[in-house]
Amino acid sequence: MRTKTTIASLLAATMLVAAGTAQAETLRLLTWGSYAPEELVQKFEEEYPDIDVEVTFSNNEEMIAKLRATGGAGFDLAQPSHDRIYAAQLEYDIYKPLDLSKIDTDAMQPSLLDGVKANTTIDGEVYAVPHQWGTSGLMADVTKAPDVKGWGDLCDPAYKGKTSMRLRRTILLGMAFSMGEDPFATYSDLDKYQQLLDKVADKLIECKDNIKAYWKGGDDLSAMMLSGEIVASETWDSTAYKLFDQNKNIVFIPPETGALAWIDTFAIPRKGEADDAAYKWINFVLRPENVTIMSASTGAIASIKGAKELLPEDKKAAVNAAFTDADIDNLKFFANIPPGVEDMEGKTLEKIKAATGG
Repeated sequence: MRTKTTIASLLAATMLVAAGTAQAETLRLLTWGSYAPEELVQKFEEEYPDIDVEVTFSNNEEMIAKLRATGGAGFDLAQPSHDRIYAAQLEYDIYKPLDLSKIDTDAMQPSLLDGVKANTTIDGEVYAVPHQWGTSGLMADVTKAPDVKGWGDLCDPAYKGKTSMRLRRTILLGMAFSMGEDPFATYSDLDKYQQLLDKVADKLIECKDNIKAYWKGGDDLSAMMLSGEIVASETWDSTAYKLFDQNKNIVFIPPETGALAWIDTFAIPRKGEADDAAYKWINFVLRPENVTIMSASTGAIASIKGAKELLPEDKKAAVNAAFTDADIDNLKFFANIPPGVEDMEGKTLEKIKAATGG
């Protein structure tokens, strides 16, 4: 009897140890810098102690490259912008369809949800839902650059050596609009689009003496603006909102042709291994109390209903200082990128970089 009790005790102890050391599931998140604030990651892991969150920060181009290289393996949830999914999926088959029944879509702003679904539906299957949205446009210290209203003003000789931009596709599109063109309307004719890119490249090469430096991330752009090295720049609105809190003279300026609007999404890679954890993360970060934490980190507006009121007070003030209702009506949402366009834009950017030392 004593032997049986001892064996039973050992078995029970072994089971407890095994339960305590069971390997947690890992949610491998491929996302933008600031989209996985430590406060939210810790809160999520406390609520779901059987899930560990592993974060890799990236951008649109790198997300596609990473997933293309592995056929959609290596990550369980990705956050590409809404215009970077359709063509990438057709070309590389890197995502799997979403099960919308597992996502709290009723909480989402209907226009944003419908827009992303329309952009990312292939053969009746939806490949993404919206997370956060914002715009790209201009930022200026209005005491030093009061006349900055459009993309082309970054090349105004009055601001020689005092402006900045990022050598990415946003500045190509913005400058095209400033030249009276609609780049999205030319996507259907790639020869015509190449001619437009050549004109934009010439303009941006001519602009090189105006550029203090080409920024690569929000931190170096912020440092240049706060120090006064530059007085105006192309920017994400979220970066400008953060600076507005430190210097009320630095404001986001929707270009007169319309700020370029993006929606970052949730998409599940084709060979993801933790779908249930991915759906839990999506629903978790869309809860109102977590939206405020996320927006404090990103500076962007969530896709849920009433999201503007959930912004931290400083961000809410910055948004109100930047946008009128007319500015919002004038937004230019990024269009789906057809196959081949990104390669064309990449070569154009390389041409500009080589000619300007960017």
